[in-house]
Amino acid sequence: MAIAKRSVFEDSPMSLGFITVLLVFQLLGEAVSRGFGLPLPGPVVGMALLFLGLMVRGGLPDGLRDTAGGILKHLALLFVPAGVGVVMHVHLLEREWPAIATALVASTAATILATGLAMAALDRAGKRGGAGDV
Repeated sequence: MAIAKRSVFEDSPMSLGFITVLLVFQLLGEAVSRGFGLPLPGPVVGMALLFLGLMVRGGLPDGLRDTAGGILKHLALLFVPAGVGVVMHVHLLEREWPAIATALVASTAATILATGLAMAALDRAGKRGGAGDV
């Protein structure tokens, strides 16, 4: 009985080869972020490097699209450890709730303000530049 050789990049919903590509870019991002002392998380740098690589390549391979879609489909599972952490440290929430509430309200207000100012500036720039509706 002969065993058929399969490529790790074979078309399947969650290809091991493309998961490896994603993890390698995350590792590269960590190395660059720590190596250069960047104030950005390694996965963010890795995502930017992946984006640049895909731009140079000229597109997104279908297998990578399928793999990323499969990961995103199960994204809720990645929030389980964070939820467990919140439950385990509920005593900190009880003690620090005024500071947490203040930070949430202030950051929400700042986000709304920044978004409004950005939209107003873009609206003015669009009217001035004669650009059509976006």
